[in-house]
Amino acid sequence: MPISLNKLESHLFKCADIIRDAVDPTDYKEYILPLVYYKSISDEFEVQYEQNLEEYGEDFARRENLYDIPIVPEGYLWDDLRAVSDNVDQTLNEAFDALVEENPELQGVFRADYIEADALDDDRLGRLVEHLSQYDLDRDSVPPDMLGEAYMDLVRHFAEEEGKSGGQFFTPPHIVNLCVRLVDNFEDSETFHDPTVGSGGMLIEAARYYRKEQGGDPSKLTFTGQEINPDIAAIAKMNLSIHGLDGEIRREDSLSKPAFTNDAENELTRFDRVLANFPFSADWAKDDLQDDPYGRFDWHEKLPRADRGDYAFIMHMAKQLKRPDKDGTGGKAAIVIPHGVLFRKHEQRYRKPMLENDMVEAIVGLPENLFQNNSIPSAVLVLNTDKPEEREDEVQFIHAADEAFYEELSNQNELTENGLDHIVKNFREWATEERVSRTVSLDEIRENDYNLNIALYVDTTEPEEEIDVEKELAELRELQAERNEIEATMDEHMEALNYE
Repeated sequence: MPISLNKLESHLFKCADIIRDAVDPTDYKEYILPLVYYKSISDEFEVQYEQNLEEYGEDFARRENLYDIPIVPEGYLWDDLRAVSDNVDQTLNEAFDALVEENPELQGVFRADYIEADALDDDRLGRLVEHLSQYDLDRDSVPPDMLGEAYMDLVRHFAEEEGKSGGQFFTPPHIVNLCVRLVDNFEDSETFHDPTVGSGGMLIEAARYYRKEQGGDPSKLTFTGQEINPDIAAIAKMNLSIHGLDGEIRREDSLSKPAFTNDAENELTRFDRVLANFPFSADWAKDDLQDDPYGRFDWHEKLPRADRGDYAFIMHMAKQLKRPDKDGTGGKAAIVIPHGVLFRKHEQRYRKPMLENDMVEAIVGLPENLFQNNSIPSAVLVLNTDKPEEREDEVQFIHAADEAFYEELSNQNELTENGLDHIVKNFREWATEERVSRTVSLDEIRENDYNLNIALYVDTTEPEEEIDVEKELAELRELQAERNEIEATMDEHMEALNYE
């Protein structure tokens, strides 16, 4: 009987219970996610190997071109690992090393050292391997979509276990979904990039959306990302692979060492879509990038502050978008930003060129407390280097911080499905709705000195309750009559007591 998604998610997360107290919760992902990935590869490899063995014979069954997954070396199938009871940590390390040696494209994916985790003894690791052995994870047993969704759910669980620090690599799904929908209408052969990719959620959601909502084939899209943290970059690589996506994740800081470039022309690689949730107000290597070879930070002679890299990231992503004059088509970006980006006075010098170049399509204000690692209100900045003619020299502002758009959960807020639909509907229809959205001319924004504070353009105050004049007058007359009656009674008492 096929396993359900809920049961699979529960099954995978129980891995954490086996190693709980043996390693810090911040390390769960490092020891469990690679094993889940290895198990899925090994199970699918066995299925494909048996098919190839039957069709081509033993001499040819292991040929690389016959597989669309990494090849598992002989002696390192999952059942081989399962059979080991002594020095399990060493066996796991050797298995991952052998897998990478056989498949060089997996270099950097497996970073955990099971030997170094002293508390992960043979008993715990043996129970972990045995627990994962309960279900086959090949494609016939668990469809790739389901396995990918369960894997992302596992990543989410681990982010929650880590608390505040987990928010550094995981963006809540409802925010990811909103970003993707604000730049949708994808087409085959388009390229997607996330310069602060984390665990890869933005790219995974773009692929899911193309398949589920547009009926497209994600294998015809290209996904790339860059991540500074090597452990998180490894998760993103596994995530793309387990979802069966054509993608590449590279290491290093996108600002200091951009990995996707056209060095022959001293330009960044340009993409059809850029999706990102960069680290808010983070330090960046301003001094080292005064003379950036790619001309990324040219919106003003003064670069953003070294301790506040928000606009450095925004300028970087703007340069990563395709342009009609160079590429024959434009690009779109959905970028999660802190609210301060919209109105901080000293950053007006960056807002002005961004607006005058007419690349700002929309700004969506979000509620506070949406992220595990940050409770401040945020927004989504939508850029478009080729805006439709009817949207030129206009920006749409959407106020989605009202309670109608989200629900309060135990420890943070979450945008509802109705709230998401409401935002996207207003954006697509370029609608003006009282206290929710308004399309604003560039002239009006100029008059406000390029301040993009949503409250300047959309009335976000609570409406005053309408007064029923007739009802209020009737209540006043009743109170006056009651007062007259009380005064008459008091007069009688005063007269009886001979008080004047």
